[in-house]
Amino acid sequence: MKTKLTTKFSLVTGLVILITMVTFSLYNINMLERIWLQDTLREVDTLGETIINITHYQMLEDHRQQAYKMINEIAGQEGIEKVRLFNKAGLITFSTQDREVGSTVNRGAEACNGCHCDAEISQVQAEDGVHVELVNRSRFFENEQGDRVLGVTREIVNLPSCSTAACHVHAAEQQVLGILDVQVSLSSMQATLLNYEKSVVAFTIFLLCVLGLSLSLLTQKLVRQPVEDMLEHTGRLSRGDLSARIRSRRSDELGKLSNSFDAMAENLEEAQRQLKNWGQTLETKVVQRTAELEKTQTQLLQSAKLASLGELVAGIAHEINNPLSGILLFSSLAANHKNVDPDLKENLETIKRETQRCSQIVQGLLEFSRSSIPEKTSCSLHQVIDESINLISQQPIAQNVDFVRNYHPELPALPLDRGQIRQVFMNLVMNACQAMPSGGTLTIQSVLEEHDVLVEVGDTGFGIEEEQLKQIFDPFFTTKERDGTGLGLSISYGIIENHGGSIKVRSVLGEGTTFSIRLPLKSQLDERES
Repeated sequence: MKTKLTTKFSLVTGLVILITMVTFSLYNINMLERIWLQDTLREVDTLGETIINITHYQMLEDHRQQAYKMINEIAGQEGIEKVRLFNKAGLITFSTQDREVGSTVNRGAEACNGCHCDAEISQVQAEDGVHVELVNRSRFFENEQGDRVLGVTREIVNLPSCSTAACHVHAAEQQVLGILDVQVSLSSMQATLLNYEKSVVAFTIFLLCVLGLSLSLLTQKLVRQPVEDMLEHTGRLSRGDLSARIRSRRSDELGKLSNSFDAMAENLEEAQRQLKNWGQTLETKVVQRTAELEKTQTQLLQSAKLASLGELVAGIAHEINNPLSGILLFSSLAANHKNVDPDLKENLETIKRETQRCSQIVQGLLEFSRSSIPEKTSCSLHQVIDESINLISQQPIAQNVDFVRNYHPELPALPLDRGQIRQVFMNLVMNACQAMPSGGTLTIQSVLEEHDVLVEVGDTGFGIEEEQLKQIFDPFFTTKERDGTGLGLSISYGIIENHGGSIKVRSVLGEGTTFSIRLPLKSQLDERES
């Protein structure tokens, strides 16, 4: 199993990840180098144009030394190798490296290859009608120290102001007066790019190691171990050990497959037991089988109800959680704004608190469908009930309802999940108000007993028929013709059960309904510790 499935899966997946990351890293480094080179080329070209523009006036006045001084100052910037001027014949008339002045440009040198290739020279018609000789003005080469250098040349064009200057008149037909050559070192860029490449390589190796380890662990836990467990138990079944069970708690495909094996083993064991006991009284077997079928039918019906609840919960979580998140975000931002009115801030805090409660309700539905354990904290039960009443009493349906509170004065704090218990009482209070559309009295009474707290919520509404009382806590069962989903009481039932308590109902048709809730004073964990 290890060599045929897990290893193959890990190798193939790892190879795909490796190829993807290496390809992305190479592409990223190549694109970054191209962008840097393009930016550097534009900057050097702009620098050359700037030098020509700022020295233009000194050249017109024949103040060459001032112009050369300005060029030397510019060439002193970090990264600039040298700046030089030469005429069309290649004679260097100025260079920031004095030893080059008066010499001729070596057209065969690597630094001049880009400027003296006949194939790269062309004649074009400029906008002012003058033919100018254009060359490939950029080239890359290595200097004497082995550093990579970028050289950019610009023609010094014979403008009308040059040919008419009083100091040194150039012939008007002369199109190009000279060439400005600016050379900058790319060593800094290369060093930065090399460091970036090292960082990318190191990060890629680290990420591959993390992904490889995670993939190996996940494959071991999620694939290999479950399959080996199934192989072991199916082997036991093939040897006649029908008591073998996988007992998987997973909800994925492998979990469903494991549960199918368990169900098969249970059916086989049950069939074997029935065959061994088939000689017993037929009537007893019929009675037992009938009871088993009824029990199975009840379980299937309950499972179907819970499955439907799970589907509804999934839809609620998907459709409601996103808008709730938006409401919570913007109400929090508005409440924390420094210019918000204090009265409005209190309302915004209420919106934020109730939005959080809505999110807790959706989470409560999910937890109920999965039989989740409540997160208990010590809190006042009366305060939770009052919060529920205050929220419901603001609604139009509760305007004609009188709320009577008969609280025990010395009720201690209880270990409760505040959000879930508040949800229970909001369900009960809302149902009671809906049962009294013309008004009535809603009485909430708390009684402190030896080990429990009894809370009774009674209304003077329509009441519930005897047959309906048997189904009142079933999911999706409702006595309302159009309103209600039938989930409130079933969720409340699950919440109270998860708190270690109980909920019961009694009703007299035409007189009202009373729900009795018992909650333990201490949690089961506290009782075990004591």
